[in-house]
Amino acid sequence: MNVLVYLVPMALGLGLAGLFAFLWSLRSGQYEDLDGAALRVLDDDDLPGASETADRAAG
Repeated sequence: MNVLVYLVPMALGLGLAGLFAFLWSLRSGQYEDLDGAALRVLDDDDLPGASETADRAAG
């Protein structure tokens, strides 16, 4: 039973820390552009040689 004296405040503290982290992420705009990351995965512009491959295919 004495363990509950330590575990309950630790659980409450961790829960509050998670809540504050979530609220901070909302205020800082972490959830503003949810579709951008999904579309950025499909973009090939950052690959080395991607423009050369596109030029060969076009011409």
